[in-house]
Amino acid sequence: MTAQREWFEKDYYQVLGVPEGAPAKEITKAYRKLARQYHPDQNPGDATAEDRFKEVTAAYEVLGDAAKRKEYDEVRAMGPMAGMGGPGGPGGFTFNVGNMDGGIGDLFGQMFGQRGTRTRSGVGPQRGADVTAQLTLDFEDAARGITTTLHLTSDTACSTCDGSGAAPGTSPTVCSQCGGRGVVDDNQGLFSFSAPCRACQGRGSVITSPCPTCAGSGTERRPRQVQARIPAGVSDGQTIRLKGKGAPGRNGGPAGDLLVDVKVTPHRLFGRSGNDLTIKVPVTYPELVLGADIDVPTLEGDRVTLRLKPGTPDGSRHRVRGRGITTTSKKAGSRTGDLIVTVEVVIPDHLTDEQRAAVEQLAAATPANPRSAL
Repeated sequence: MTAQREWFEKDYYQVLGVPEGAPAKEITKAYRKLARQYHPDQNPGDATAEDRFKEVTAAYEVLGDAAKRKEYDEVRAMGPMAGMGGPGGPGGFTFNVGNMDGGIGDLFGQMFGQRGTRTRSGVGPQRGADVTAQLTLDFEDAARGITTTLHLTSDTACSTCDGSGAAPGTSPTVCSQCGGRGVVDDNQGLFSFSAPCRACQGRGSVITSPCPTCAGSGTERRPRQVQARIPAGVSDGQTIRLKGKGAPGRNGGPAGDLLVDVKVTPHRLFGRSGNDLTIKVPVTYPELVLGADIDVPTLEGDRVTLRLKPGTPDGSRHRVRGRGITTTSKKAGSRTGDLIVTVEVVIPDHLTDEQRAAVEQLAAATPANPRSAL
């Protein structure tokens, strides 16, 4: 049975102000309230608030984890002699102080709007870090999707030792201090405390002949190329996650992810609003007044005919169905937007004598004052 020494000294339910039978939601709610109240960011320089914050955090690390809470309740119910004859030595209790992780970082991120990174100490495989990269795409490539090559300089598995950290022809050996467990026990009568092995830093193995390239770390920083499939419809500012393309893991852990921040260059004709494409098309005054069929370019390269009714207002918007951008997601499936056409009348800077006469004739035939209601 694994426990912490404080389990026999502190009532975590009392620390959070909840009854022993409180549901998980009530415990989380109580913790969030207290964490906000006593968080160091909210109480700069207040040592008492900082101590209280640490206290409620320690309580939630246990009560906020279903397995730890069950173990805590059992230990508290049986008393400090519950583990007599157990695996931890004469007292039977083993306290693992090297790998405490109750997800507190995730809760802080939710409460204070921060993006945190959960860290772990101790033995076992560890996931590699995420790596970020920037990619600039042409507007049309972003709309249609593209497979491209990203050129990065980042940590990757050492090319000399393939990530083992040992020099070629050698291999890591089992740590003689911990026997490959990565932790050592310190028996203190009733209690036995476990901590990461200092000889191997919790890895469980020792490198006697380090790799000359990576000095035993198993990683090296060097240029590399990553093939990336950018899905159709990616938008400016969007981040694409490529699984397993980040930094290598440690102790056999999985690699992190590659986060690609996308920048899309503007198009000379088209804009974008969600999945809809937008375009402004110049027209003449007679086309708006009398009505006309005008041709409109599309992103695919062909042209569509848009019919304007007589009396079409300047600046009006017209929708061409299904000629926008197509995106696909697991949640929404495939969706295609429309082409939104805004017509804008062109006022000529110079008129020929014939044009001027025609406009004057039109003005004379239009006695109504459009500003009469103002």
